[in-house]
Amino acid sequence: MAFQHSHASHCESGVMSAILRHHGLPISEPMAFGLSSAMSFAYIPIVKINGLPLVAYRMPPKAIIKGLQKPLGLKMRFETFRNPDAGTRRLDELLAAGEVVGMQTSVFWLPYMPADLRFHFNAHNVLAFGRDTSSGEYQLSDPVFETPVSCAPEALQKARFAKGVLAPKGLLYYATGKPSTPDWAAVIPKALKKTTRIMLDAPLPIIGVRGIRRLANAVEGLATKKDPAQAKMFIGQVVRMQEEIGTGGGGFRFIYASFLQEAAELLARPSLNELAETLVDIGDEWREFALSAARMIRDREALATPKLADKLRLIADREQAFFRDLRRAA
Repeated sequence: MAFQHSHASHCESGVMSAILRHHGLPISEPMAFGLSSAMSFAYIPIVKINGLPLVAYRMPPKAIIKGLQKPLGLKMRFETFRNPDAGTRRLDELLAAGEVVGMQTSVFWLPYMPADLRFHFNAHNVLAFGRDTSSGEYQLSDPVFETPVSCAPEALQKARFAKGVLAPKGLLYYATGKPSTPDWAAVIPKALKKTTRIMLDAPLPIIGVRGIRRLANAVEGLATKKDPAQAKMFIGQVVRMQEEIGTGGGGFRFIYASFLQEAAELLARPSLNELAETLVDIGDEWREFALSAARMIRDREALATPKLADKLRLIADREQAFFRDLRRAA
C-alpha cells in the first residue's frame, strides 16, 4: 500500500494518525489525540527550554504513540542509537524493507522549516516513507506541512541526534503488527476518565488545573522584576510554547473538542457535543491570552503581568468546571 501524506495540526498525533491509516485503520488526528489521553497542562520551572521554564499543554513526547497501543491492540517498536551512523543505517534498512518510520527530531536542523520557526526544540515528529535514488534525499511526511518534503541525509542525521533537553537519540518507531478496530463504548470512556484525572487529580501542583494557577502566580510575580526585558522573555516563552511548539494551548483544546464530537457520534451521547462547544470557548480564551501577551511583548500594550495572571486564573476556573462536567459525562 502506497503511503499517503496528510496535513495535521500537531506532529505526534498527525504521525500516529498517518501510521494507523497506512496499516488499515482510518483514525482521525483528533481521535488519535483523544484516545491516547494526550491533553494536559504542565508548568515545570526546573526544566528549561532555551533557558526558560517548560510550559506544556499536552502529555510528554511519545505519550500519544504509547497511549494508542493498548486501546487499538497496536504493537510498536522503538529504537534509539548511541552512534549516529548506526541510526542512519537502520533507517535505510527499514525503508528498504518497505516500512513507514516515525522519527523524533530537532526543529532547528530541519532545513525545510521556515527560518523563523527553526529553534532548538527536540521533540518534533516526522515520518520517513522513502528515499530518492538519484539525490539520496529522504522523503518525509511532516504533518505540519501540506505536502511531503525532502531532507538531505546530513541534515536529517543532525536533527535526529541533536543534544539538549528532550534529546531524541536517533529515535525510530514503527508498527510491527496491524491495529484492530476497538470497542468504542469501552475505550472512549476510559480515555475520557484518564484525561480528567490528569487535569483534576495530579498529585503535583504543577500539573493540570493547579499547574495553570501556578503559572498564573509566576506571571504575576514578574511585576516585581526590575528588568522588563526579563519579564517579556518569560511571557514570550509561554506564548511560544503555546502557539509555535506543537499547536499549543488553544490548538490542543480545539483538537480535543473535535475528538469529543467524534465520540458523541460513536457513543450516541449528545452531551459530549455540548462539552465540545464549551471547550472551543476555552480554547478561544487561551488564544486571547496569547494575543494580549504578544501585544505586551511588542509594546503595543503596556506590560501588565497581573492582567495576564488574571486571565490565566479565569482559564483555570473554566477548565476545572469543564473537566468536572466531562468526568460526569464519562
